[in-house]
Amino acid sequence: MISPISMETTNLIYNRLKSQKRTHSFGSDGLAGNTRTSIFYVNDYHGKAINMERTVTASNEFDRFESSFPTDKLKLASGDIMLGEDKKVNRIAVNFLKFIGVTASAVGNHECDMKSNDFVEISNDINYKLLACNMKTSPDSKIASHIEKSYIEEHNGHKYGIIGVLPTDLISRVKYGRVFQDQKIEPANIDETIKDIQIEVDKLKQQGVNKIILLSHSGYGYDIKIAKETSGIDVILGGHSHNLLPGVKEGANLFYSKTGEPVIITQAGRDGKNFGILNLEFDKNGVIKKVQNNVGTTRMFSRNLVARNFFENILGKPEVVGVIGKAPQPLKNDLVEISPLAYYGLDAIRERSGADIAIVGAANIRGYVEKGKIDTRTISEISPFKNKIVKINYTEKEIVDSIKFCAKSFVNRNNKPGIMYVSGLKYTVSKNGLVYDMKFIHKDGTEENIDVNNPRTDKIYSVAINDYYSSGNDDLSMLNKINQATERYDWDLNDCVEWKIRQTKGPIDIIDDGRIKIVD
Repeated sequence: MISPISMETTNLIYNRLKSQKRTHSFGSDGLAGNTRTSIFYVNDYHGKAINMERTVTASNEFDRFESSFPTDKLKLASGDIMLGEDKKVNRIAVNFLKFIGVTASAVGNHECDMKSNDFVEISNDINYKLLACNMKTSPDSKIASHIEKSYIEEHNGHKYGIIGVLPTDLISRVKYGRVFQDQKIEPANIDETIKDIQIEVDKLKQQGVNKIILLSHSGYGYDIKIAKETSGIDVILGGHSHNLLPGVKEGANLFYSKTGEPVIITQAGRDGKNFGILNLEFDKNGVIKKVQNNVGTTRMFSRNLVARNFFENILGKPEVVGVIGKAPQPLKNDLVEISPLAYYGLDAIRERSGADIAIVGAANIRGYVEKGKIDTRTISEISPFKNKIVKINYTEKEIVDSIKFCAKSFVNRNNKPGIMYVSGLKYTVSKNGLVYDMKFIHKDGTEENIDVNNPRTDKIYSVAINDYYSSGNDDLSMLNKINQATERYDWDLNDCVEWKIRQTKGPIDIIDDGRIKIVD
């Protein structure tokens, strides 16, 4: 287990967690009067309860470690711990942060997936701060009354200013964006956000606070901009763009403010696969003199039984529905790596709907399976958004254009929006984002070439797709035909996976069948 800072060394760790350890020194040798601080941080868990249970175990070990030098311990979150409109899942997220003792969280876009009344209901059960200083709202908003701009947290006589920001693209990222508009809530743009942050920093400094942490759900690119264009921020605990930022490297997650002071940026990926421990040493003026940023892997920790039982009381007991014979390893980059599990899910959708083709973007596939028994809890985390499947007639050109658009994820910043997974198609894509060829696979297995350079507008396929992508989200405007759906189903990808597993006798092998070929 990664430890907080000790008096002897900033590299002390438990043997059980093998992690990259780096110390970046700004010239301090642990001088008397300096403040040692250790921050346990999480971001973008997206309602993944199993990884939350593992993180509780890691958090408990962090708590048990006693440093030989006085160290302030903080626990903070950077948003998107919740996900979707399922109140049970979001109650799990709230209680997870309670279990690990988080004192504040930024408001992410997925904290805002719920309808406003549900948001208010769940917010009443929160015992930590929800922070967003860049939210424009009216004073009578039901939602805004649950959100603060900043606050001061004190440990061992040391004051820490904690500020939060929500994503500038919030409205386009939430299912009920219209509800937030009705509530007169909208985020400031990035330039306004930077001004809002500086106002809060200045207020905190006027109160004698010189150690300031920003909980940001702005994304890595904007976090860099914030670090460089503000003064007084020491740490940006980031989220939203799902970057994994282990260690400390100048120009990657070590930057300098307008006044030349160091600013550390963190992110621990997505879906609770990782958590972080940031060890810091501040001088008497609140300037960082030493730093160590460790990223731990949740899979290395057992599921906490207390949390597991508590969560199952909310979600219900899982039911074993089948056995996995072969399972791939979890992906390192879910957006541009091949997911055999996605293939299995898409095949299940195509089979159940009877469509010619099934498609879904990589961003919607969040879970993984392991060899052995598989239960309904594991299945529910494969695609946790609960987006219902619809069937729509698309032209060959619309399908090809959507796959080409997603292929650009190989070269886009943060690999957004992710490649398009398919059933009933094969295609070859290069790592520079070009689609070279494509074939339609008839249900009898025969293949038919598609000219990706001149796709037909008079050739029509019935396509099974979810209500997120068929609404043109993730800038896939060519797929925005939800109002032309020929069928609407009351099931999602997870339901189809469970349906297919229940029909299968014997172990199931989740393998890469080569339908998407990635070339250099």
